[in-house]
Amino acid sequence: MKLGKAVVKFRVAILIISLVLLVPSLLGMIFTRVNYDMLNYLPDSLDTVKGQEYMLEDFNKGAFSFLIFENADAKTMREASEKIKKVDHVATVLNYSDIADDSIPKELLPDKIYDVFNSGNSTLMAVFFDTSSSSDETMEAITKIRGIAGESCLVSGISAMVTDLRDLCEAEETIYVAIAVVLAVAAMMLFMDNWIIPFVFLASIGMAILMNLGSNYFLGEISYITKALSAVLQLAVTMDYSIFLWHSYGEQKKLCSDNKEAMAAAVKETVTSVVGSSITTIAGFIALCFMTFTLGRDLGIVMAKGVLLGVIGCVTILPSMILVLDKPLSKTMHRSLIPQPKKLAGGLVKIFPVFVILFGMLVVPAYYGYSQTNNEVYYDISRSLPRDMANVVANTKLKDEFNMSNTHMVLVDSKLSSKDIRKMTEEMKNVDGIKFALGLESVVGPMVPEELVPESVEKVFKSDRWEMLILSSEYTTASEEMGKQVSRLNEVIKKYDKNGLLVGEAACTNDLINITSVDFATVNAISIAAIFIIIMIVEKSITLPFILVAVIELAIFINLGIPHFMGESLPFIAPICISTIQLGATVDYAILMTTRYKKERSLGNDKRTAVATALETSIPSIIVSAMGLFAATVGVAVYSDVDMIGSLCALMARGAIISMFSVILFLPAMFMLFDKVISVTTLGFRPKKKNNTEVII
Repeated sequence: MKLGKAVVKFRVAILIISLVLLVPSLLGMIFTRVNYDMLNYLPDSLDTVKGQEYMLEDFNKGAFSFLIFENADAKTMREASEKIKKVDHVATVLNYSDIADDSIPKELLPDKIYDVFNSGNSTLMAVFFDTSSSSDETMEAITKIRGIAGESCLVSGISAMVTDLRDLCEAEETIYVAIAVVLAVAAMMLFMDNWIIPFVFLASIGMAILMNLGSNYFLGEISYITKALSAVLQLAVTMDYSIFLWHSYGEQKKLCSDNKEAMAAAVKETVTSVVGSSITTIAGFIALCFMTFTLGRDLGIVMAKGVLLGVIGCVTILPSMILVLDKPLSKTMHRSLIPQPKKLAGGLVKIFPVFVILFGMLVVPAYYGYSQTNNEVYYDISRSLPRDMANVVANTKLKDEFNMSNTHMVLVDSKLSSKDIRKMTEEMKNVDGIKFALGLESVVGPMVPEELVPESVEKVFKSDRWEMLILSSEYTTASEEMGKQVSRLNEVIKKYDKNGLLVGEAACTNDLINITSVDFATVNAISIAAIFIIIMIVEKSITLPFILVAVIELAIFINLGIPHFMGESLPFIAPICISTIQLGATVDYAILMTTRYKKERSLGNDKRTAVATALETSIPSIIVSAMGLFAATVGVAVYSDVDMIGSLCALMARGAIISMFSVILFLPAMFMLFDKVISVTTLGFRPKKKNNTEVII
């Protein structure tokens, strides 16, 4: 009660402080760097990641791109090369004229070298950067190169993809929030009992969202997925807390002498209820932090922090706003469109065996679809992008005209003999799917003495510590063929140099596949265990956690099983995130109903009456909460051109509705079926004594 009284007393000061805090929050949000490269979240201990660091340290080369010129003669290529070399952070420009140096007799050059850089009317140019694939400097250099080369030049590679993705996300992110806000307001206006309270909710939650985004500055950077989703997710999952405070305030106004006293009591009641509810949501997000692929930690920390700030805002900023706006709020009340659910609740409880049977019938097919969906995800980031994006067009042309889908970099000891390097190169050329191998020996051939090799060419391929080879692959990233190719190439490299490394997008993605398959099981187990323990403590029961988690897990199985039966493939991150987010965000529906069911049984009501009452009183809150989450995410799912974001929002929107029906239909049936077991395994469940006589049910 002390917190409630303090909030009421200092309501104006709270609003002033909140508004002042928005200034540093806005600055923090603006200056927080955004990372658009998924592969940057791989552990530093991996050989592929170490190889990228060595490329930067020893060759001053990080990012790499192929430029495809159409109908360009030798003069045009030379002029473009000279201009591109002057772009900041371009380390090396390599084309046929650089290799076919005047100091090397043309008849000594291998014939295949020409074919590497030329196909029909298209000519390739390889560009190395002295910065990493997703650095701001590299993206700026890509933009400048496109300006220099003009529309007749296409830029391929992961850096070009990251640049295009950044531009697309920056254009769409504001629209994501706008869509979420408009649809959430519309849902709240329909299902709440006041026309303007949704705007008050949004103002309060909006402040918490800005504070959360601003505090991300201290993390150094966040991923583009986190930035795109955090505002929408925070709005969706913390709307419940605002709704609870509003309903509690309405009830307290009928019991208290004035609005201030009612709000103080409402804040106290809200803190008690919301803390327990928010802990499960926070636990779901914290579980993501245990992923080896650290994108999970990025999203988990930001969202856990967002939920915590949402709770604080709900019991400080929101009650202050409601009191300040009490008069206009009193004049804009209306009846909720949700019908009285008494008859519905009674009917559902009456036919509960139907839902027990239905639950049993759904478990096996739902789990089968869920397990198959996990095996059918895709890891090729470019698949999540629009087909008309410049980088996607460039990669398609590279595949069609040069039969090149991927580029590997091989690093071996610079002291390795030329003979061994040639033998290794020949073995790698014979690996299925390798189109060519480009290295110092393969460029000049065995007929050219090392002293004739131009220094500019030698620097491209050799440092004091490493010698580098460039391999071209016909296979696409994350394909089964690519996985086998990467494994075989590593075998060949280790045969000649046990410390040799295979570097590049495909090799990193192969590591990503291996890591996330383990991450999924780990995160899922941790989130279930954490939420199980929380429910056990909150409900003081051994059996209720099993029942509640089972009901929500079935909803998750159904949600993630649908893509398999519809023949859809999800981005790899979707199942990992959705399993934890849906469990953490929607188990609150089950906790709400369970708490009321326990209360009714402890008051001495028989199980049918207790379950029916719990269902009747919970349905409106569950519907409003689920529709809020649905409304905040479905619009983004429909609008987004980035499948990584669109798929996550679509799964969250659908998951909210499925969890809603699962709790309303299956949870009461479970209570009816297991009431006796629950009664002996739950503290505070048995009927209270009346007049020294225990009521027998």
